[in-house]
Amino acid sequence: MAIDKQPAAKQAAAEAWVKMPTNDEMMANVPADRDSPVHPYDFGFMPAMGRLIMAHGRIGPKFGALFGEIMFSEEGSLTRAEREMVASVAAAGQDCHY
Repeated sequence: MAIDKQPAAKQAAAEAWVKMPTNDEMMANVPADRDSPVHPYDFGFMPAMGRLIMAHGRIGPKFGALFGEIMFSEEGSLTRAEREMVASVAAAGQDCHY
């Protein structure tokens, strides 16, 4: 029996099955007219969490649409700043680094 001497992190990475879109692949979906008003979450690159969500072609766009409704809808009694605060507190409560 052969013994694999790779560190555990490399072994786990070799077993990953989700193909993450590259930054270039993600940026290809951003409108080419970068002089127009940009989205509030346009940082000029795609954060890792966005890449992870968009890695799933069926769920990613639906999750993005849901996020847009929650954060940018005119309906509801919370302001945009209050929605951001709720999202931040919820993320911090789950030890989320994104």
